[in-house]
Amino acid sequence: MSEQPYLTAEGAKKLKEELVQLTGPARNEIAKRLRHAISQGDLSENADYHKAKEDQAFLEGRIQELEYLLKNAIIVEKNHEKYEVVDVGAQVTIQEEDYPPDSYAIVGAKEADPRNGKISNESPIGRALMGHREGEVVEATTPGGTIRLKILKIE
Repeated sequence: MSEQPYLTAEGAKKLKEELVQLTGPARNEIAKRLRHAISQGDLSENADYHKAKEDQAFLEGRIQELEYLLKNAIIVEKNHEKYEVVDVGAQVTIQEEDYPPDSYAIVGAKEADPRNGKISNESPIGRALMGHREGEVVEATTPGGTIRLKILKIE
């Protein structure tokens, strides 16, 4: 990962909770499955054993990813003061020409969830908004073409 990741305090909390689940109960469950599969004998053709090993590799990879994120992320606390410019952690209300206004929280890439109003600072729209002020019009080059967005409110 080249750029330093961003997480909101809420996002970091969720990842910490996931890490606790994975390093505790989930890891124990896979260990139990492996012990059971090994007790069945011949491992070369034991589908349960191979599936458990595959699941274990996936689990350990996710644990490493979460540990990296939590160790290296810049945690963005909610700013109770008004933002002067769009930044990670801000809630931004924008309007594209004749469409109704939309409001989005600007979050790091690992927390992005556009359907729930969270867009990444690395997305085309997020990148176009970063550093701009209320009242400014920005252009974002999206897969569907270039769009013009007016920043109505930053909070």
